[in-house]
This record gives sequence, C-alpha cells and structure tokens, in this order.
Amino acid sequence: MPGTDPSAPGGALYVPRERQGVGRHDSPDRYGALYVSRSPLSAVAERIQAFRGQAIGDADLRLRDGAVLALATFEGDALGALVDLDDPAELVARGLRPSRVATRDREATRAIARGLFDEGHAGFAWWSTLEASWSNVTLFAERAAAMLVLTGEPEMLSVRHPALRSAAEAIGVRLS
Repeated sequence: MPGTDPSAPGGALYVPRERQGVGRHDSPDRYGALYVSRSPLSAVAERIQAFRGQAIGDADLRLRDGAVLALATFEGDALGALVDLDDPAELVARGLRPSRVATRDREATRAIARGLFDEGHAGFAWWSTLEASWSNVTLFAERAAAMLVLTGEPEMLSVRHPALRSAAEAIGVRLS
C-alpha cells in the first residue's frame, strides 16, 4: 500500500521472526533473515518453487491473511559490499566448499550464516540452488533494513506479471 512503512507487518522489509526457523539461513533467536535477490526472476522463482510440476492461479499468490505477494525493488548500492559466497577466493579464504554453501543441509547453511553474522556483516550473496546464474542475498534485518530504500511501490504479483510468468516457465510451474 502506498505510504505504508516497509518495516511494518506486511511491508517489503518486514521479517516475521516468529515464522522463521525453517529457511536456509534462519537463526531467529539471533537475527531476522531477509531473503532478497538481485533479479526479479530469481526472487519470484524462489517464492513459487514449491509449486514445481503444478498449476497455480492468482489465489495461490495470496498469504493466509489475504495479502497478495508483491515484488519490491531497492536501491542496489545502499548496503555497499557484501560477502560474496559465489567468489572462489572468498570460499577459499573461509575454507568453504561450494557444496556446503548450496546444500539442502540447513544446519550447514545456518552455521555459515551465523558465522557471517558474528563477524558483523550486513549480509551475504550466494547463488540460487534453482539456477546457479541467479544471485540471491541474505540480509541480517537488524543491520540492513535501515539502509534499504524502496524504489517505487511494490508490484502485486499475478499470473499476468512478466516476472512471475518468466519464473514459472524457468522452474516448471504451470499458470492457470
């Protein structure tokens, strides 16, 4: 909604800590994990991946409270340099193997995130497990949210939205 505080419940920067704990980098007792992407395609694909092999309609883009999923865009340089776990030199310096960064083993990925949080970083970049060329970012909400500035109003998603259509095609979700 125009004029809504982006950090308020339902806003683009809102992190519902009470609903965190199952995500790749979640550690809700220590920080809020804000998952973002450097491309609309990846952001939407990450959100709809549970529907692979199925057909979805506009009703599937609503949350339990009736809110519609939306795509928000932020100024890209606001956070400065982030730790880049897609950089081989960074992985070597940290003693990490790519297979540990992109594993489905949540304890392994959460340990990496907790270590970066403990080092004081605002967040880090990593590649999508859906498509390695897509760059995703995990931000530590308490450090990063105040630095992010929305560029325009969030775009409500529907099966007609170009990013949703592209993402669905890329990961095998049918649109109804």
